[in-house]
Amino acid sequence: MTDNLPTVTLPNGEAVPGFGLGTWHMGEDRRRADAELAAVRLGIELGMTLVDTAEMYGNGGAEEIVARAAEGVRDRLFIVSKVLPHNASRTGVVEACERSLKRLKTDRIDLYLLHWRGSVPFAETLAGFEQLQRDGKIRHHGVSNFTTEDMREWVGLSGGKSVAANQILYNLGRRGPQWELIPWCRERRVAIMAYSPLEQGRILGNRALGEVAARHGATAAQVALAWLLRQDGMIVIPKATSLQHVRDNRGALDLTLTEDDLAALDRAFPPPKGPSALGML
Repeated sequence: MTDNLPTVTLPNGEAVPGFGLGTWHMGEDRRRADAELAAVRLGIELGMTLVDTAEMYGNGGAEEIVARAAEGVRDRLFIVSKVLPHNASRTGVVEACERSLKRLKTDRIDLYLLHWRGSVPFAETLAGFEQLQRDGKIRHHGVSNFTTEDMREWVGLSGGKSVAANQILYNLGRRGPQWELIPWCRERRVAIMAYSPLEQGRILGNRALGEVAARHGATAAQVALAWLLRQDGMIVIPKATSLQHVRDNRGALDLTLTEDDLAALDRAFPPPKGPSALGML
């Protein structure tokens, strides 16, 4: 079921899935672990083979769930994980990655991100990333929650230009990055990863969103995801913890929004008219 799955091309020319699975808040409660595992496995079966996680999620518990889901299918997956800023010194990032690899039960992370900007100089983190790439522990490096200014600073450093992605809070209700950050990244073929694409459900009660959904016999969530999925260079990573939720998310790929739909969504969720601070959850 991967026939209509979008792909995004990274700066080195590699094509990766444009629709994946988020795992934020997974691994926090053992009683939910089996349901979370089943949801990730179903997503993979439905072709959503990019799986996003982080050492922070469930204090590593989410990575352990991803490891279980990856059993027997690791080579089909594109696994993304993140290092916390306070672990992002040159030696710290290498040690954090080793811990993540152990939890993930894999020999490499496909894309390793700095979770957000902290006090460690970017040059130190980059040096750690480059060492991990030389050693084959990570295949690509990237960043998360970076503003345009952060991105400019990063790519100005030795090795920084190979940054593959910037994972940011971006959805219909958070369109600020469209003003400058997304065009800047797109121009340099840096993939954008949209986290919390449904604003944790807060935008789903919007009337216009519901009206567009009704016209298509779809759900409001499917419309919100389809709006993101149609954009170039965009990787969308909704989290789902129930099998029906996973199937519903996957159904967004079968939805084609019309110009009228897009105009209605622009009226309900106006695009930015100037710069604004980058949101973060």
